[in-house]
Amino acid sequence: MGEVTGGRAFYGEAIGILMLDMKAPLIPGNVGNASTYNFPVRYKVLEGIPSDWWCDAEGASLKRQEKFIETAKQLEKEGVRAITTGCGFFAKYQRAASEALSVPLFASPLLLVPMVSRMIGKNKRVGIISAGANYLEGPFLENVGIDESIPVAVDGLDDKEEFTKVHVTQEKDTINAAKMEAEVVEVAQRLIEQHPDTGAVVFECSDLPPFAAAVQETVNLPIFDFITLINFVYTTVVQKRYEGFM
Repeated sequence: MGEVTGGRAFYGEAIGILMLDMKAPLIPGNVGNASTYNFPVRYKVLEGIPSDWWCDAEGASLKRQEKFIETAKQLEKEGVRAITTGCGFFAKYQRAASEALSVPLFASPLLLVPMVSRMIGKNKRVGIISAGANYLEGPFLENVGIDESIPVAVDGLDDKEEFTKVHVTQEKDTINAAKMEAEVVEVAQRLIEQHPDTGAVVFECSDLPPFAAAVQETVNLPIFDFITLINFVYTTVVQKRYEGFM
């Protein structure tokens, strides 16, 4: 390493993560658990933005978009090379926030849907499993490039007790991971039964990656999620030199 420039009090955190202002238990595999990663990450809490923010009216959402951009800029100043989030519904802010930042923003795994669709072909659907399927429309899709040309099938955990009480309403401050895993697997099975032409699955929600292996073992399809995307982006902003032999 040659001469480098200083100016900050700390270094080496390439990925910045904007987290909702909530106190739910976040197990390994969750975006909000730092032990999920093989590299250091930097967290920043979006103060005043709760777990159910995506149910807001448009006016409140616009104010929260301003808070989102303001907090992302703080991460930018702290030296991260790319920014992601702890909620896939921040897809709604992808377009406006990315234009306001100097580093890449990947607000949601929903950004993967157009790519996945082209990977599996137009005769297969991209299955999307969401924290709130009934809300996954309009700007949540438009801002990440999902339009009518992309065949999708959407299901959600809206009717699942453990997931809702832990991660949405926060009525519980503990988590029964086995019960939640069973709920996520059940939703995946339901989606595939209703749409057997599904060729791959994308998890919208940051709380679902801990259960990706269980879902894959059940439905035998490629599973894309927040961790898939974060690992991918990390390798693009922290390239390594290759060593080997010929």
